Amino acid sequence: MKSIKVIIDGKELAVEPGTTILEAAKQLSIHIPTLCYHSDFCASGICRVCVVEVENDRNQEAACAYQITRPLTVHTHTTKVRNARRDVIELMMAAHCGDCLSCPSSGNCELQSLAKEYGVDHYRFSHLTEPIYRIDSEGCAIVADMNKCILCRRCVRACTLLQDISILTPEGRSNRTKIAAFADKSMSVSPCINCGQCVTHCPTGALWDKDYTEEVWKAIEDPQKHVVIQTAPSPRAGIGEEFGLEPGTCVTFQMNTALRECGFEKVFDTNFAADLTIIEESTELITRLYKRLVGSNESTRLPMLTSCCPGWIKYIEHYYPEYLPNLSSCKSPQQMLGTLLKTYYAEQHQIDPKDIVSVSVMPCMAKKFECNRPEMNDSGFRDVDFGLTTREVAKMIRETGIDLPNIEKSDFDHPFGSETGSGIIFGATGGVMESAIRSAFELITGQPIENLYEHGNIIPVRGFEGIRYAELTIPEQVGEVPELLKGIISDWNWLKGVTLKVGVAHGGVNMKKVMEDIKAGGKFSECHFIEFMACPGGCLGGGGQPMPINNEIRQKRAQAIYHQDKKSEIRKSYENPAVAELYRNFLTDGPNGHKAHQLLHTSYKNRGKYIP
Repeated sequence: MKSIKVIIDGKELAVEPGTTILEAAKQLSIHIPTLCYHSDFCASGICRVCVVEVENDRNQEAACAYQITRPLTVHTHTTKVRNARRDVIELMMAAHCGDCLSCPSSGNCELQSLAKEYGVDHYRFSHLTEPIYRIDSEGCAIVADMNKCILCRRCVRACTLLQDISILTPEGRSNRTKIAAFADKSMSVSPCINCGQCVTHCPTGALWDKDYTEEVWKAIEDPQKHVVIQTAPSPRAGIGEEFGLEPGTCVTFQMNTALRECGFEKVFDTNFAADLTIIEESTELITRLYKRLVGSNESTRLPMLTSCCPGWIKYIEHYYPEYLPNLSSCKSPQQMLGTLLKTYYAEQHQIDPKDIVSVSVMPCMAKKFECNRPEMNDSGFRDVDFGLTTREVAKMIRETGIDLPNIEKSDFDHPFGSETGSGIIFGATGGVMESAIRSAFELITGQPIENLYEHGNIIPVRGFEGIRYAELTIPEQVGEVPELLKGIISDWNWLKGVTLKVGVAHGGVNMKKVMEDIKAGGKFSECHFIEFMACPGGCLGGGGQPMPINNEIRQKRAQAIYHQDKKSEIRKSYENPAVAELYRNFLTDGPNGHKAHQLLHTSYKNRGKYIP
């Protein structure tokens, strides 16, 4: 197709037909402000903040939605344009009820930034001073304050276009329009999966994570409490953004020091539990395959579906409950470590479990929901007491006056401070699958994964495509069954030359496509193992991560995670020495044994039992 000449603020550019004015302006490094626009969605042109003048057009046009189909001359910052934008911002401020000082989004609010940029420092129109909508804080993950909503509909599009959940929707008309959840009921009684994508895409403080930092501070200040924290891999690649660092800058060991200075007595690595999860999950998969392929047990459900993502768990509970038996019975790494803290760790250090306060820092808002699930108490207590997002922990660190980027580094605490590269890559989409394959293939073949895949990287399951499918053939040469698994199977001969079919899906839209394919008997129904992650990009794009979020930022965080994996001395979960010690001293009947099932697994019959 022939390119079209466009002139923007005197700068000339040739673009392909269909390019928007906003996209063309970005190529020329010309800034046009936006609010409703987000690169994760198609353009909507709702807010009108991005209006520009197009010569020979009678009206101002929305740059985000105006496609170039003919030669244009565009002016982006004339007096008329600036005044129009200022009017729009002032009208939004008039309908926006909220004290910026008390708003959790203050300092990172796009409306606030635009008001400053356009000199809106007083209310020219009438101002809504009293809230007119009830604040929905009934759930344990998301708070909705629609008094701060500017009707940009980014939350609606995140819920619909990214996740295909459609909990949020506009109700009413004209000045009575509001964004409501589930027939204007609380989000806590809706089929919301608590992924938090509505929160990360909201430009104001209308949607936010439920904050538990005050409860954590109280626990830290209580001399009777032993407060410990575990940190997932994704926050380390994201929390630096809260302190002005480039996306993808890892501050793992600085964060450890900062958390101790905040008052946490021990800082543990969730990657330890990720390695533990891989061993338990791989053993479960091998057991299912053995029963199905050797024992011809048709009641054994395949494909086995991962169970690490609580957003995905809530999704399948609501929308595909008939496939709950396909879920791995493994708890998530957060919950596994929480259980061990109040059993194994408590025994080792002679601490009464009731005095241990277990906190997690996660990239995920659904983790708040997960740790509050009634069945997550196999230690005899709530396994994880508080789930904090990356943003909440950054807030705690700032309150302590810590300069995170420049603080000294320190390591994790034992016995849960040992990790592998497999645990690290859990944070990226495809990471759980790759970790499982690394360990399983080495255990089956008796040879390093590097002999089968260059540098041990399972490239077919990596990437940001929404859905991936791969066929991985097990070599004809197999090794001996390791001591750890001899109680389950006697040899690997039944897997010689078998093609393992696997799938990966991230984001609600893609989860639905794969599940519908399974229902229809498509190629994913023939898979042996499928990884699901509710958030686009996996955990590193989670609803609890720093904002703003877009695909470029997700990519940079993923690069940081894979870089850490590359530098790791140990890259397979089963080689983690601390995990091996746990099985020797505590889980003595091995992976999937009685004690492991009691503490680290849950029944699919519990899944969905507590969903309203």
